[in-house]
Amino acid sequence: MMTMTLRIALILASLVTFCLMMHKIRRASLQIESSIFWIVLSIVLVIYSIFPGAADLCAHLLGIYATTNFLFLFAIFVLIVKVFYMTIHISQLETRVKELVQEMALEQKRREDEACADESRGETT
Repeated sequence: MMTMTLRIALILASLVTFCLMMHKIRRASLQIESSIFWIVLSIVLVIYSIFPGAADLCAHLLGIYATTNFLFLFAIFVLIVKVFYMTIHISQLETRVKELVQEMALEQKRREDEACADESRGETT
């Protein structure tokens, strides 16, 4: 069973997170795709706060004695999944940056070679 203090804390934290994400989206300092995760998480926590029976049921189905333990486990699991996907995304970005740097180096080398070839042709004529 969730205490009233925990329910209020979850609602407040969720509303603050939701408002912060909306503010960041409006100021164009955060992409909508990146904020969807946090908005959905805040909505789920509000649902668990308003309907504590849902959290109690999930805890019971998972064999977790206390609802608060379920909420902590849920939060930890969701954040681990988020970190996993962020790691994949960062890895893809690092690979793309490496490829772009290599392409730029090859283009610069090609231009230098063309400039050297132009200079040597200009000297012989």
